[in-house]
Amino acid sequence: MTSQQPIQLVGGTGSPYTQKMVALLRYRRIPYAVIWGQPDAYCQDRGIAPPRPVLMPTFLFEEEGQTRAAVDSTPIIRRLEAMYQGRSVLPDDPALAFIDYLIEDFADEWCTKYMFHYRWHLPVDADNAGQLLPLGMDLTLPQAQLTQLQQLFSERQIGRLYVVGSNDVTAPVIDASYRRFLAAMEAHLANQRFVLGNRPGAGDFGLYGQLSQLVGFDPTPRAIAHDVSPRTVAWVDQMADQCGLEPAERDWLPVESQPATLKNLLGEIGRVYVPAQLANAEAVQAGEKHWECEIDGATWTQQTFPYQAKCLQWTNEQYAALQGDARARVDALLEGTGVERMLSAP
Repeated sequence: MTSQQPIQLVGGTGSPYTQKMVALLRYRRIPYAVIWGQPDAYCQDRGIAPPRPVLMPTFLFEEEGQTRAAVDSTPIIRRLEAMYQGRSVLPDDPALAFIDYLIEDFADEWCTKYMFHYRWHLPVDADNAGQLLPLGMDLTLPQAQLTQLQQLFSERQIGRLYVVGSNDVTAPVIDASYRRFLAAMEAHLANQRFVLGNRPGAGDFGLYGQLSQLVGFDPTPRAIAHDVSPRTVAWVDQMADQCGLEPAERDWLPVESQPATLKNLLGEIGRVYVPAQLANAEAVQAGEKHWECEIDGATWTQQTFPYQAKCLQWTNEQYAALQGDARARVDALLEGTGVERMLSAP
């Protein structure tokens, strides 16, 4: 794309997916203009049909003389790859690209459970978020309105903890998974600067989006991160702006050359995310509104999400597209991680 008109997006400072995409735009040196606010209100004020559902961030693309709103960070990343050349976040090696896709999906669909749980489970975090999230939309809010919105935000979001499966039974499971994830990141970042080598992939930005909140916004997971993984804390600071990095294709390490520490990260995906995905997909197929399974020794009950069943389907489509050597290399890396349980060959 030759036009230098900035890409517009509407989102919030406390939105992990907004932070994911802003960091990616910086890294790719794509001109952008971020509007901090509510996407639905912004679209409505300008006569733009809002996306369904309305999510942060909402991108505004110019198409055939019209402004169209789009959401969902994973396909938008691929759309930006087609629009802008250079500094790709998608590896050319299909085996490595699949692992990158798997990590991005884990970040977007499981690590967000860490974020939402810690933000609203404990009063100290809920009070912090309830106050800062409205101010992130409008710094000039009168105190009376801020107090009202703080109560509204907190009550609504605390009441939605069940949506991500957060409750008193699963809280220790989420906490243990977060700590293992941080420990895996600590060991892995001692070997290389990014998840798959010395340049970031889409998976790095997916993880960064969630960690931007866990490390930079919410008090409880921030304290845990500083205790368990100082390398991750420093990595989050660096990931915010990697526009100065000059990447080369060789900076991504082949699957077979990845350090053993990558397998620990993949093992966490197999341990917690895979059983959730399989149980959710089974419930969707059966037309059930809720699902229940055992995750890490505890009973996990959660609302069924058709979107996450689609995520599982898309992951399997990516896996099915792997040919010959690429499939064999992926299988060798995933062997014993538990991830292989959710993958099926065509």
